[in-house]
Amino acid sequence: MTAQIINGKEIAAKKRLEIAEEVVNLKNRGVTPGLAVILVGNNHASRTYVTNKEKACKELGMNSLLIEMPEEVSEEELLAKIAELNETQDIHGILVQLPLPKHIDEKKVIESISPLKDVDGFHPINIGRMMTGQNAFLPCTPYGIMVLLEETGISIPGKHVVVVGRSNIVGKPVGQLFLNQDATVTYCHSKTKDLPLHTNQADILVAAVGIPNFIKAEHVKNGAVVIDVGINRNEAGKLCGDVAFEEVAEKAGFITPVPKGVGPMTITMLMYNTVKSAAESLVRN
Repeated sequence: MTAQIINGKEIAAKKRLEIAEEVVNLKNRGVTPGLAVILVGNNHASRTYVTNKEKACKELGMNSLLIEMPEEVSEEELLAKIAELNETQDIHGILVQLPLPKHIDEKKVIESISPLKDVDGFHPINIGRMMTGQNAFLPCTPYGIMVLLEETGISIPGKHVVVVGRSNIVGKPVGQLFLNQDATVTYCHSKTKDLPLHTNQADILVAAVGIPNFIKAEHVKNGAVVIDVGINRNEAGKLCGDVAFEEVAEKAGFITPVPKGVGPMTITMLMYNTVKSAAESLVRN
């Protein structure tokens, strides 16, 4: 068996066309969606992500505001800037690029962003709303995974989903989104005993551990859907995922590649959330 490739790049392009149409509709109603991104310091990977976000905004006809702050900026200054953006009417989404310098409390920063502008979906209020199935901004990578499966025509209700990884950004929320769609969900992590015992039961296996080629063929049952969230560099410096793609693709039914799998969906869903925020601001005002 050779797995069918789930092409995240193609699906993201399709979703961006839909988002661009909604941007035009909102502009016709007098609102241009605006995203503010705060970049603290000069982390190379963070700067690359921020550049990609700016580019996506521009392509979709949205406003993008980049606020750069030095590595040594105080927590108070950063929180003051967020408070100012919370009150800025033409900014609908606020994103603080992580990681932050060690002297700044990430939790405090995330909680200072208005839940109405929390387009990353990290604020405890949005997490709580997601948990209880209410209207919320959903975390972008987990949301992107759900859209990938939906667009590929993969049914979720009744499926056994195994998530390897329990981060607040991907592992925990993606399991909840699957649960919200009537899947049976198992979480595995570094303390899990006999990992293959669990992963071999998965109809849908999500790998989000940040270890290159961690998931091998022995972890995957025949015909499973394998979603690789990892973005790593192997010994040769080549981009790779958490899944040993070549060997797992011989066993899986569907698989996401790295790159061009989950990655393109993350920024796409960030754009979606920003447009959703702009639309909801019209209703409130």
